[in-house]
Amino acid sequence: MVAHNEAENLPRTLASVTWADEIVVVDSGSTDGTQEIARGYGARVFDDAWRGYGGQVNLALDRCTQAWILNLDADEVVTPELARQIQALLAGEPAFEGYTVTRLNLIFGRWMRHGGLYPDRKLRLFRRGFARLREDTEPHATPQPNGPVGQMGGSGEGGGDLLHFQYPTIDSYIEHMHRYSTASIPLMLARGKTSSTWMAFVANTVINPALTFLYNYVFRMGFLDGREGLTFHLNHALYVNWKYVKAREAARGVARVDRGI
Repeated sequence: MVAHNEAENLPRTLASVTWADEIVVVDSGSTDGTQEIARGYGARVFDDAWRGYGGQVNLALDRCTQAWILNLDADEVVTPELARQIQALLAGEPAFEGYTVTRLNLIFGRWMRHGGLYPDRKLRLFRRGFARLREDTEPHATPQPNGPVGQMGGSGEGGGDLLHFQYPTIDSYIEHMHRYSTASIPLMLARGKTSSTWMAFVANTVINPALTFLYNYVFRMGFLDGREGLTFHLNHALYVNWKYVKAREAARGVARVDRGI
């Protein structure tokens, strides 16, 4: 896993994977004791300057020495059921080189099961060298495989979920979304998503967020997650707006520099 100032989450996460043959943590200058906590759980800890999400995760993958890798975020916990399923799978002859797992997200104190937030399958278990991230990928993207993948069962299929302690409060969500939307600016600029025309600006900053909310909250039944679901999907639509607004603002700044203004 990659980490930065994750002292609050790390003990819970590392305690869930003490059965692993090796734990690798790539840190980027934490100041809250993250590295010491990781070493206390027997992890091999590396301190490397942040090189973007894709580059940092790939660096962590390259530091692993075992045949199979379980890629985790610092706020994810492997349930005992999922751990047993992984161990049983690897004790035999896996049919695939990689497997997705179901992820259950805790947001604002509620386990979200609708609105596209569950089963939230992510490629997490794979043979070393089978999957990597693009270097210019957006924050919290999933490694991309170079072949077909299997599925490991969630709680409804006899297996366990990966528990994601995602956003405990609205303040934590807003802080993350400000950070992620800012981190996405280089990728948005590289892809030309700068809303250069008036129509494109309206489409990206108004229509796109509105449709995102409608799709997730209504058609994917996010309303079944109560007030927490409504709060999340409203603010997620706002996050979509932020990405395009920030990209437009950055593009205008680049244009002014090019013109010598």
